Amino acid sequence: MSVSSKTTPGACPGSAERQPAAARLRTGTLGTADITFFVVSAAAPLTVMAGVAPIAIVLGGIGAPVAYLIAGVTLTVFAVGFTTMSRHVRSGGAFYAYIAQGLGKPLGIGAALLAVVGYNGMEIGVYGLLGSAGADTAHALWGVDVPWLPIALAGLLLVWYGGHRSIDFGAKVLGVLLVAETGILVLLAGGVLLRGGADGLSLASFAPDNVLVPGTAAVLAFAFIAFTGFESTVIYRREARDPGRTVPRATYIAVCFLGVFYAFVVWAVIQAFGDAAVVEAAANDPGGLFFAAITTYVGAWAADLMHLLIVTSVLASLLAFHNAINRYALALAEEGVLPAALGRVHPRHGSPYLAGAAQTVLGLVVVLSFALAGADPYTQLLLWVNTPGGIGLMVLQLLAAIAVPCYFRRVRHGEGAFRTVVAPVVAAVLLTAAIGLVVSEIDAFTGASATVNTVLVALVPGVLLLGLLLAVRLRRGRPEVYARFAEEPTE
Repeated sequence: MSVSSKTTPGACPGSAERQPAAARLRTGTLGTADITFFVVSAAAPLTVMAGVAPIAIVLGGIGAPVAYLIAGVTLTVFAVGFTTMSRHVRSGGAFYAYIAQGLGKPLGIGAALLAVVGYNGMEIGVYGLLGSAGADTAHALWGVDVPWLPIALAGLLLVWYGGHRSIDFGAKVLGVLLVAETGILVLLAGGVLLRGGADGLSLASFAPDNVLVPGTAAVLAFAFIAFTGFESTVIYRREARDPGRTVPRATYIAVCFLGVFYAFVVWAVIQAFGDAAVVEAAANDPGGLFFAAITTYVGAWAADLMHLLIVTSVLASLLAFHNAINRYALALAEEGVLPAALGRVHPRHGSPYLAGAAQTVLGLVVVLSFALAGADPYTQLLLWVNTPGGIGLMVLQLLAAIAVPCYFRRVRHGEGAFRTVVAPVVAAVLLTAAIGLVVSEIDAFTGASATVNTVLVALVPGVLLLGLLLAVRLRRGRPEVYARFAEEPTE
């Protein structure tokens, strides 16, 4: 059933009359492949592999590929309860709606604020990576030294434009960029396999003795962060065709693809240098490991192409997160928590264009602030802003997992115990361990002082607490908004 003839989930009473029918999100637009493109693009596979996987190899040795499989299995278990609940809670607010329905409105409002801050942190910090990667690419290919700030600002403009246009336009753009960035990694892996690697192909990466090493905990922490954004499939529910099927399918495809693909590519790069030599090669030049491998096994032209595709990979990630943030802001504006103007939808493109403009302005302010402070775009703008964002989204996953059995205890349903109790409880335990790993290895993510790391980690519970205080204020000062928060529309 199209939402165009109904009050939008979470909307204020009468909002359907105030907003013309044409000014709605484009319902029935996205298929399984489109949603998958959005969430896999957010993870930026090429950037994660070329930029982070070498560090994982240094820390965890040749057993590093298994960490990505473990993270993928954990998040697949989480997806079981998460997607089951998506069939019953139809709000565009996803995380916060599930948490509010299962654990109560105060925690739901806290989760809403944490989601807004977390997703913004994951996107805005990446503008530092865009500037850094763009500058590196210009120097590597043309010998030109370009300041990072103009590149980041150009990215802000491009991402704003992509989010301003229709959602199907964004899906097409991300589809092309995702095929390109995964294609270059497949080309690298194919070259290694065809030539048999440096010392012949080996499965030693999957041997327990090579997996259970002291650095495994740190690698697991990196692996979990590499999946960030996969859960945003449910944010596109209102724009999906047959959301009861397409959203779960896209979620499973995304997380399974990322887990297997990451593990395969890391294993292939290990084969490119050989089990005995890869750790030293990664330690000596982590940023050049993938470029050296593809130059050897495919050709220098492929390394040049990889430089360019890393930049487009980062742009694709930015656009994917931008679209997710806009839809969270739209849902919260409809709830009455954020200003109503952020809930306006473009009459032609069907996009939450004012939310997109506001998010772009916020990104501009943060990027310029770091630039004016003389901060490094990678080690400070990217890592300091991204890290609390990533931890925040993992905390939301944990709360959502806990919310699933609590919700299904209170409602009548025909779902099995595995989906509503067993899988969510197992996921909650595993996610708790994963969050503990990330926090314990925070130094590896930021390279910052103990004081900075403490502040970055404390931001997550601080934002959640601020959200709880906001809930108290809403309950007292705007009881009608509080009562309506995350409630299902009446049929």
